[in-house]
Amino acid sequence: MKIFNSINDFICSKKTILTLGTFDGVHIGHRKILEKVTQNTESDTTESLVLTFFPHPRMVLQGQSDVKLLNTIGEKIDLLETLGVQNLVIHPFDEVFSKLTAEEFVKTVLVEQFHIQKIIIGHDHRFGRNRTANIDDLIAFGQQYDFEVEQISVQEIKEVSISSTKIRNALTEGNMALANDYLGYEYFLTGTVSRGKQLGRTIGFPTANLMIEGNDKLIPQNGVYVVKSIINQKTVFGMMNIGFNPTVAGEKLSVEVHYFDFDADLYDQEIRVSILEYLRAEQKFSSVPLLKEQLEKDKDAAWTYIKNL
Repeated sequence: MKIFNSINDFICSKKTILTLGTFDGVHIGHRKILEKVTQNTESDTTESLVLTFFPHPRMVLQGQSDVKLLNTIGEKIDLLETLGVQNLVIHPFDEVFSKLTAEEFVKTVLVEQFHIQKIIIGHDHRFGRNRTANIDDLIAFGQQYDFEVEQISVQEIKEVSISSTKIRNALTEGNMALANDYLGYEYFLTGTVSRGKQLGRTIGFPTANLMIEGNDKLIPQNGVYVVKSIINQKTVFGMMNIGFNPTVAGEKLSVEVHYFDFDADLYDQEIRVSILEYLRAEQKFSSVPLLKEQLEKDKDAAWTYIKNL
């Protein structure tokens, strides 16, 4: 997959089949659109193109600097590449870009820069200054500038339309089953293993202390989770604690993973932790032995879940 850091950097000698959006989470609703894009570029005359933005438009237009995202840019790139996207443009979203009128955007970006043959979009797509243009306007522009427009209907699960917002809400409530159902894969955290206080090692539960990539990444609700990682090409299961370690007077939010039946030095390695299930809320225990006793129960509960996968 070719990656371009702005619209103006994009170069391609072929016509493009394009879709655009923030694609936060690259969830199954997004995948429906992306699959259509790749299916439409099976000939030698066109290439698939995804236009996405960073920072998130809401951060710029609404000043919501606290928006938490389902994917870092690196994670989004990996997910899009696995879907067979040939070209990805990550355009810096700013106020100047947001003020382009719908026709300016279509003419200068879609037609003149991207040379689109077809655009495939979701059911609720709006574009242009103040998001005033809709699907009917886009179809009219397509007739004017000679490109096709295809609209995807609402992708639904159990009669509830999927959205990145609903996935964020599920994660902040610890509802991993719903979040993963909507995503079409297990939600994951990516980070580098750093040295922590190493208390877990003294009670038989050594942990990998994960420094999460990206300040904007959404961390699920505090608590204990069943997780898995691919380490040295092997699937390793474990449990993860998100929280402040109140039993030992922790002051900073930490993400710590204890892997089962696994012993290797992970310090300074980047690992991806897929989150399978929420077990319980974070608790404060009156002593470290009581904490250890609960961790044994958590481990048993995690193994019960894993064996039923």
